[in-house]
Amino acid sequence: MIAFVSGPVAALAPDTAVVEVGGIGMAVQCTPDTLSTLRIGQQAKLATSLVVREDSLTLYGFADDDERQTFELLQTASGVGPRLAQAMLAVHSPDALRRAVATGDEKALTAVPGIGKKGAQKLLLELKDRLGEPVGVGRAGVGSAVTAGWRDQLHAALIGLGYATREADEAVAAVAPQAEAAVADGAAPQVPQLLRAALQSLNRAR
Repeated sequence: MIAFVSGPVAALAPDTAVVEVGGIGMAVQCTPDTLSTLRIGQQAKLATSLVVREDSLTLYGFADDDERQTFELLQTASGVGPRLAQAMLAVHSPDALRRAVATGDEKALTAVPGIGKKGAQKLLLELKDRLGEPVGVGRAGVGSAVTAGWRDQLHAALIGLGYATREADEAVAAVAPQAEAAVADGAAPQVPQLLRAALQSLNRAR
């Protein structure tokens, strides 16, 4: 198993980072939160989980070991594959997921693309004794990631989660006042927070 990758970031895409490890470019699937902390040419260290299929080997990357462990635990629930587990972590931090499961917060799970009401109810039952209690530890550096070019990053993140271009455009427009308010206060918009707000707006529009 590849436990982590460490090296300079060679390239970034809406859902992938390429990290150079020993002269080899390792393509790592990451959430928008994690990608927002990376910069091309800068050193990065990502905890990783290798998913093996008959026709593919896919490396998933995370900000820390807690995210990776949560990603792997989520897949112990029936019907949850790596893509859905990653989508859950794109919307909620590990602790937020633990809190949602511990409190039976169905609405929090249905905010994830691909999870409906019945699916959320099933997941709450299956994950209750697997994720554990909230530990109160935030993501290292991710929740406070301040990034520039928030419109492009947010739009790319939504497309990467499977939304149509029109839906992504509408969601970006919906959270623009929030981003502009941050700028007015002298702060750069935080893409992870904007992504959660955008997903909430899309969920309400369904």
